[in-house]
Amino acid sequence: MLRSALLYTALIIGANTAFAAQPDWQAARDGGLGKLVVADDPAPLSETEFTDPDGGTHTLADWKGKVVLLNFWATWCAPCREEMPALDRLQAEMGGDDFEVVTIATGRNSPERIDDFFKEVGVENLPVLLDPRQQVARDMGVVGLPVTVLIDRDGNEVARYLGDAEWDSDAAKTLITQLMAP
Repeated sequence: MLRSALLYTALIIGANTAFAAQPDWQAARDGGLGKLVVADDPAPLSETEFTDPDGGTHTLADWKGKVVLLNFWATWCAPCREEMPALDRLQAEMGGDDFEVVTIATGRNSPERIDDFFKEVGVENLPVLLDPRQQVARDMGVVGLPVTVLIDRDGNEVARYLGDAEWDSDAAKTLITQLMAP
């Protein structure tokens, strides 16, 4: 009887995709991401192109199908300096087919200065992507730095965080794992 009840409960929970796919936003806030703002209505992303140091062009659609932690930053930004190592550790630990940390340097940030910045703070796992005219940042409503945007697999903004955070914390990793759940 107990075995049947457990099996029945597991089937109900497993079949309820809305339950499984809903991240625990409050637990993330309570766990150190207090400034996390959840989108009432997931919004589509900017379609504006940005570049890499080799002149390649990209759009945020390049990452569709993955959960993305998109971070806007700049080399002159002190909170970015504090936050970037945690983003790098998060990418090293969780980055892969289902999840990626994408960092876009917005404004005047030369590739040489970005390389120096990454060496100074010990970043080894993050991409160098450029938004020199701040077009993507403007499209995304970025008004200060750093800003981090959580993007679902469908390419919609589901939450954002203004300011620096410990993105390699247990709360952040749990939230990202919940967002990656089918």
